[in-house]
Amino acid sequence: MSQSAHPTNVLILGATGGIGSALAGQLAALGYGLSLAARKTERLDVLAAKLKAHSGPVDATNSASVEACVAMAFEQPGSLHGVVNCVGSLLITPAHTTTDEEWAGVLAANLNSSFYVLRSAASRMMRSGGGSIVLLASAVAQRGMINHEAIAAAKAGVVGLAQSAAATYARYNLRVNCVAPGLTRTPLTELLTRHEASLKASAALHPLGRIGEPEEVASAIRWFLDPQQSWVTGQVIAVDGGLSSVQARAASSS
Repeated sequence: MSQSAHPTNVLILGATGGIGSALAGQLAALGYGLSLAARKTERLDVLAAKLKAHSGPVDATNSASVEACVAMAFEQPGSLHGVVNCVGSLLITPAHTTTDEEWAGVLAANLNSSFYVLRSAASRMMRSGGGSIVLLASAVAQRGMINHEAIAAAKAGVVGLAQSAAATYARYNLRVNCVAPGLTRTPLTELLTRHEASLKASAALHPLGRIGEPEEVASAIRWFLDPQQSWVTGQVIAVDGGLSSVQARAASSS
């Protein structure tokens, strides 16, 4: 892809996570200019140095911090035409054992962060020629999964947020879309993937018989960022091994 064929710069919040760092690596390899943000600045500094990217700290659950982060990205040379929120959390527990603090934390990390990123980015991008905003939903927002009430509600909110925003900002040539992963091998999901028994059980839930890799999710995000997808907005792409839409084969089936 030539330099003129893609957005000048992309901002990734949550850049040090499994999916965020995979996306940053893919975009850097294609010559994108990058602004990277994350809460853990030590890992962020290492990643930014490796990819020759601009970087800065962000607490995505704090609206003022997100506003400062987006403003920083817009101050970099060139136009910012892509913003991705890879910030999130995971809570697997039934509603009746979920505390108020856990519920608030899940909403803050997933839904609030997405709203703050969207608001700060849209307010600038609608005046600068548009572009692409990508938010991270989840397969559990589209299919009922046991003990996922809080995270499913938060991620379903992200889908609704993206689709409404896609309608609001379409006239400004600003596209808003979602990627909805299934279980993906990242540091966030390590408790589910580091033990053979739980990994095997999780893989069996996915019709393709395995969990996802961060590079696979990142490639879908990258597709949304590509200006060749300039006629795509308000969409949710499931990168989930069929989890949200296809019945997994029973263990006893041939």
